[in-house]
Amino acid sequence: MDFETIIYEKDGGKARITLNRPEKLNSLSAKLQRELNTALWEADNDTQVHCVILRGNGRAFCAGYDLSPMQSPPQRNPADSSSSETYTNVYRGMATFDDDAWQLERQQRDRMVIWDMHKPVIAQVHGYCLAGGTDLALLCDIVVVADDAVIGFPPVRAMGSPPAHMWTYLVGPQWAKYMLLTGDSISGLEAAAIGFAWKSFPADQLEAAVEALGDKMAMIDVELLSPNKRIVNLAMELMGARTIQRMAAENDARAHLAPAVREFGRRAMTEGLKAALEWRDTKFRDGRGTEAYQRRREEQTERRP
Repeated sequence: MDFETIIYEKDGGKARITLNRPEKLNSLSAKLQRELNTALWEADNDTQVHCVILRGNGRAFCAGYDLSPMQSPPQRNPADSSSSETYTNVYRGMATFDDDAWQLERQQRDRMVIWDMHKPVIAQVHGYCLAGGTDLALLCDIVVVADDAVIGFPPVRAMGSPPAHMWTYLVGPQWAKYMLLTGDSISGLEAAAIGFAWKSFPADQLEAAVEALGDKMAMIDVELLSPNKRIVNLAMELMGARTIQRMAAENDARAHLAPAVREFGRRAMTEGLKAALEWRDTKFRDGRGTEAYQRRREEQTERRP
C-alpha cells in the first residue's frame, strides 16, 4: 500500500514505520494517524513480521499534534472525516464539549492500535518527542531514546491536557505530576532514569541499539511474543490503563474550557501560531519562548494611550 505521510518497509522479521513529515517535525495530522493505524495493522497481519520499529524522519521523532489548521480557517470536506475543523474550533471557543471529546476519542482509537496489536512495537526516539509524540511513544512496548532527545508535554501550559495518559503507569505519580503541572522537558538520559524509556544511548548509537533489540525479537516465535505482550498489557488493564485512555480524552476536552486555552486560541487566530506559542512559553524562560516576543509585547503595551 502507498502512504503519503509515513514510510513502511520490512526485512529480517522487522517492520519499520517512519513518520515522514520532516518539514513539520513529524507532527501528527489526522491523515498521518490514519495511515499509521493502517500500517500497524498491516504489520500485525504479516506472518513474516515479528516486531515493529516506530521512528521519525528528520530532526524529530514527533513534535506533537499538528496545529497548522489553527493558522487558517477550517475547511469542511465531506470526504475527509478528520477533526481539523473541530480541533480548530476548540481554540476559537466554538466547539461543544461533546464534539471535542468525541473527536479526541476518535483519533485516540487510531493510535491505540499500538496497544491492541499482537506484536511488539519499539519506539526509536530522537530529537523532539513532545506532546502527541509522547502519547505515541508511551503506548509502545519498549521505548529507546537518544541521550539528547527532548521529551515533554508543553501544551499543558495553555492548551489543554494530554488526550491519552500512560504517564502514571510508566513514570509514577510524582514524575507524571511534575511533567503535566509544569510543561517542562527532560532529556533522553532523564527519561530512561524515570522509566519513560527502557534505555538511552548516544544519538549516533541509537539506531544500532534499536535494530539489535528488534533482531532479538525476530528470533522468537511470534506466538510467544504475542502472549507475553498481552499478559503485561492485561495486567495494566486491570490497573485501569485502558479505561483511563478514554477518560483522558474527556479530561482534555474539559481542560479546553479553561480561559487560558481560549486566550491561546485567540492569539493564534489573530497574531499567528508562532506568536501564541511564544506567549505561552516566554514567561517560563526555558528557551521555548523568545525574549524578542516579550520585548515586542512590552513595547506595544508602552505605546498604548
